[in-house]
Amino acid sequence: MKILKSAIVGLAVSFAPVADAADIKVVSSVGVKLALDKLAPQFESASGHKLKITYGTSVPLKRQIDAGQETFDVVILTPGMVDDLTKAGKVAANTSANVAKIGIGVAIRAGAPKPDIGSVDAFKRTLANAKSIAYSKEGLSGTVMAKVIDQLGLTAQLKDRTVLETRSGMSAANVVEGKAELAFTLISEILPIAGAELVGPLPSEIQTYVVFAAGIGSDMKDKDAAKQFIDFFKAPAALPTLKAAGMEPG
Repeated sequence: MKILKSAIVGLAVSFAPVADAADIKVVSSVGVKLALDKLAPQFESASGHKLKITYGTSVPLKRQIDAGQETFDVVILTPGMVDDLTKAGKVAANTSANVAKIGIGVAIRAGAPKPDIGSVDAFKRTLANAKSIAYSKEGLSGTVMAKVIDQLGLTAQLKDRTVLETRSGMSAANVVEGKAELAFTLISEILPIAGAELVGPLPSEIQTYVVFAAGIGSDMKDKDAAKQFIDFFKAPAALPTLKAAGMEPG
C-alpha cells in the first residue's frame, strides 16, 4: 500500500492508498482534450495508474455507449448525458462530478482581419456579412450556435453559407482549410488548431457555457483508482492547465 502524492504547479494533491496500479479506460468529449492531454501524464506519473483515452464528439459517443459499441471506466460528457447513463446502469450511482465548463469562441484564419464581436449587435452584423461559417453538426457547441443564430433571426439567411462539421474537434479547421470565413466552437477546440486564431468568446449576453461531467463505469473494478483520476482533474492544482486550455472549473 502506498499514499500517492502529486505536485503540479507547486501544489500538492494527495490520493487515498491503493494496492495496485490500474488501467483506466476513459471515454471523453473532445472538448476537454487540450487540458486532459496535459493532465494525463501528470496523473500517471503521480499515481502509477495508466490511462487509455478515447476522444470523440459527445452526441455520437453517447450513441455508441447506448448501443453497447463503446465501454469505459470513466466517461466525460455533459451532466445530462452522464445522468442518463447512470439511470441506464452504465455509470455507478453517486459517482458523477462536474469537472469543467467551456464557452463558445469565434475562430478565423490566423492573420485574417479580426471581425467585430464586441457586442450582440456587432456580432449579428459580422454573422450576417460573413461569406461562410462553420460549426459542429452534432457537437454541443453546434447546438448552441444553431440556437444563437436562430435567436438573432439569421437562420434562413445563413443556411446556404453554413458548413456543418462532422469531424470531432475540427470545426475551427474550416477557417484554415478555406472552407469558412468564421468558425464557432468551444474555445478549447480552437486553441490547438494550427493556423486558426481565436478572435474571442461570444458576447456575454448570448454566451452559453458547455459543462462537462465525469462518471465512473458500473463495471469498473477499481473504483478508487477512477475516483483518484476524477479528483485529480478537479483539484485546484489543475486550474492553471484548465485556464490555459480555455476552460473553467465545472
